[in-house]
Amino acid sequence: MHVRSTRLRYFVNGDRGDVPGWVLITLMTAGLVVVIWGLAGPALSNVFQQAIARVTGF
Repeated sequence: MHVRSTRLRYFVNGDRGDVPGWVLITLMTAGLVVVIWGLAGPALSNVFQQAIARVTGF
């Protein structure tokens, strides 16, 4: 029981991290997803269309 109360106390009172840092990481990750999607999207779309054409062509 003592371990649980210690963990709960740390969770409630502990360091929750640097909020602006997490916001920056989240925005940078979203930006990377947008850039990668923009670059790879057309190629992936073409691959998907070719795969569907092969499956439906039989």
